[in-house]
Amino acid sequence: MAPYTLTYFPVKGRCGALKMMLADNGQQLKENVVSIEEWMKGDLKGSCLFGQLPKFEDGDLVLYQSNAMLRHLGRKHGAYGKKDCEASLIDMMNDSVEDLRLKYIKLIYQEYETGKEAYCKDLPNHLKPFESILSKSKSGFLVGDQISFADYNLFDLLLNHKVLCSASLDSFPALKSYVDKMAARPKIKALLECENFKKLPINGNGKQ
Repeated sequence: MAPYTLTYFPVKGRCGALKMMLADNGQQLKENVVSIEEWMKGDLKGSCLFGQLPKFEDGDLVLYQSNAMLRHLGRKHGAYGKKDCEASLIDMMNDSVEDLRLKYIKLIYQEYETGKEAYCKDLPNHLKPFESILSKSKSGFLVGDQISFADYNLFDLLLNHKVLCSASLDSFPALKSYVDKMAARPKIKALLECENFKKLPINGNGKQ
């Protein structure tokens, strides 16, 4: 039996990074896929702590909030730094990724038709800090000398932005190299090439 269970909609959405992290660590994942029709009935939504998905189960532990899931798995699978100061820096990096993801989500679900051009024009200002961090990194990761959950999260979001704005990384050699390096990790590469993963839309409204 798979050690972890994920209940979510048939999209990559907020679980792409989690799936990449589990795959990279050789972990199995049981998925309960929820249709919009089923969700709209309200029973499942009413049973969720904050009235939203994803829902993640690790034995008796039930988690909501995708970043809490990443942190939990980071602690379990050695992807949360080697010491407290690294863990704090990883938290900072992940919070910065979340800031950009929220801007992305707002565009996708509220402003796609009217705001895409302006968003892509302003995107370099949000990518510059990550470029600066990675250009100075000896390991090629955000913090320390090993991969962290924040790396999976940033990688997932950068892939989304490459779809949204195809030239988004052209002026950022460190970020471009980072994406190539992450995508070449054998188990992540296998996941990205898996038909079941490839066919999932990025977002629930079909916009990307």
